[in-house]
Amino acid sequence: MDLLDAHLIPAVDGVAFGLLLFVVAAGLNLAFGTAGVLNLSHGTLYAIGAYTGAELSDGTWGGLALGLAAGTAAACVAGAGLSAATAPLARRGHLAQALLTFGLALIGGDLLIQLFGADELPVRVPEALDSSVMLLGHRYPAYRLCFIVMAVLLAAFGTWVLTRTRMGAAVRAAADDPQMLAATGRNPRAVHTGVLAAAGALAGAAGVLGAPIIGPGPGTSENVLMLSLVVVVLGGLRSLWATFFAAVAVGEVQTLGVSLVPDLAPYLLFAAMAAVLVLRSRFAEPATAHGPEGPAPDPVARLRGHLAGRLRRRPRGTPGTAEAAEASGTAEAPGTAGASGADRAAETAGTDRAGAAPRGYGNRVPKWIGRLPGGTAWRQAAPLLVLLVVLISLPALLDAYSISLAGSALALGLLAVSVTILTGYAGLPTLGQTAPFAVGAYATANLADAGWTVGPVQIVLSALAAAVFSAVVGPAVIRARGTTVLMITLAIGELTGAVVNQLKSVTGGADGLVGFPATRALWGGEGMLEESELYNYALVVAVVAVSVTLLVLRSPAGKLLTGTRGAEARMRASGHPVGRYLLVAHICAGALAGVGGSLMVTVQQYLSPADVGFEIAAFALLAVVIGGTTSVIGALLGAGLIVATRDWVAGSWPGHGPLLLGVLFVATVYVLPRGLAGLRGGNDGGNGRSSGAPVPEDRPPSAPAPNPAGKVSP
Repeated sequence: MDLLDAHLIPAVDGVAFGLLLFVVAAGLNLAFGTAGVLNLSHGTLYAIGAYTGAELSDGTWGGLALGLAAGTAAACVAGAGLSAATAPLARRGHLAQALLTFGLALIGGDLLIQLFGADELPVRVPEALDSSVMLLGHRYPAYRLCFIVMAVLLAAFGTWVLTRTRMGAAVRAAADDPQMLAATGRNPRAVHTGVLAAAGALAGAAGVLGAPIIGPGPGTSENVLMLSLVVVVLGGLRSLWATFFAAVAVGEVQTLGVSLVPDLAPYLLFAAMAAVLVLRSRFAEPATAHGPEGPAPDPVARLRGHLAGRLRRRPRGTPGTAEAAEASGTAEAPGTAGASGADRAAETAGTDRAGAAPRGYGNRVPKWIGRLPGGTAWRQAAPLLVLLVVLISLPALLDAYSISLAGSALALGLLAVSVTILTGYAGLPTLGQTAPFAVGAYATANLADAGWTVGPVQIVLSALAAAVFSAVVGPAVIRARGTTVLMITLAIGELTGAVVNQLKSVTGGADGLVGFPATRALWGGEGMLEESELYNYALVVAVVAVSVTLLVLRSPAGKLLTGTRGAEARMRASGHPVGRYLLVAHICAGALAGVGGSLMVTVQQYLSPADVGFEIAAFALLAVVIGGTTSVIGALLGAGLIVATRDWVAGSWPGHGPLLLGVLFVATVYVLPRGLAGLRGGNDGGNGRSSGAPVPEDRPPSAPAPNPAGKVSP
């Protein structure tokens, strides 16, 4: 009884906090489960209500009512605007939605700070609620008890509306069968807009009512969003009552868990989220494709289409197939008649089996280049050579600060390339690649502090540590697909962030690490302190890492990975160990991210949790989308554009870095649906696949997979 008495108040606080999360998560549940929008700006909708309610609160019932009405209305309008913003992305999958809404969250957060200031606002509640009542012998805030009652009534009312009314039936029909809903005379688009408006209204109302519990201030929207995502994952998308109980459980972990097991509390939530997602993917039907897949095509029709494509590619006046193949650059070498299915998968993606540029691309390249010995290789290497020349010349063109930014961009670029491997090639969209990035970064910092300051040693050991980490968490990732991968990797990234903040003896905690010895480029050299030295070192490491990556992606192993993403069902049916391919890709991508983390520490000479947080993961994913999901060069360019926007352009407009990055997010999603490389309609000159390949949630190309004998199926 003494233990119960000692923890009674934290337990009741957990209920109040959990019910606040329920009101927010109910809106996120509607947006994602019913409207199909992965809304990463939902925390900003909460912040709109919280700031509005705090601004209008004056300690009277009228001020509370006015704040509730205004905050709810403002968030409702924002939710309806979100419906219009996401409408053009309806067929592009959740990855584009996540990037767009994250960009809108950055823009909205900056505007809220400009309107209401950067300090946390005080909230005044009516005097009758600003008091305490006796609860089992303890004094407890009356406002929180009142909020508990209101949240329970809201849960009951929401469940009744969704299950017992015509409006709820229309909402369920819009999620399950919009065509049937349209046949009844209702507009699915209007229902979709209404659902997102209602989701925004719930978040805004929660912000107003929850402002005395979670006050409006910097970081509030991110914290609320993360906790709401955990609630939605734990409760599922089918029942508001399941969301209700999941929210109460999360609230108890956040309050009572801190009281009982303070050392474990930071890990419990995201560990539970990851475990639930992994178990669901394990007990669900085995994944057979990296995206929605329709019925298998008719083999006869497929063969007919294949032959027709061959005839269309044959130049006029060349009667022989061999001559036509030679003219198009696809002639087979002697002894290679049994082409692999991975080759055909790469061919489906728009390249020939030798890795040549996509069909039609050669029309924009001088013909004499193609006639040179190795002309195709020159054509593919040209973008890499141009980029390398520009990077080498930067120290002579830029000041010291800009050179240091270029070095940071190279480190972020390697992280982005690792995301390209997983997202574009393996079909595993990730928001958690900062986890191996952090492992590599902290490994290098601790190695330097222990006296291991030779650069190659740091790179190799950091890559090895990140690869081991990726091998450990890889089995939890590779079975899932689509949005589930995003959520699992997000949980892994957040768990890693919790470890970083808690393991102060290794990571320095929230203060980070600084003051460790400078890295030496080679044995016997001096520590690198000048920006130009650090940049040249980073450039050499990046060139080696990217070259190895391109060689692997263009090798048979890379083509097998391409075939796995494009035709996983056929690869499995042919006896290929798809899971093993994906695990190896996950480990290699983790090692590359570890190299990027090591470079970041070397260039910056300090390390903080913000350098390896969720925001950096979103930036890396944005860099991949900017460049094209399968473009290695594009990922590097995208990382450079992000660093330039965040640190260089924003320097001339202090305090508005998030706004500029948010605009970059939104513009990229709308203007560059296939990335920079997609503007020229070809590949990046080195990745072996079309830059215009769909993002992982689009329908993949239906490439045939090889059979166990290595022959190509018709």
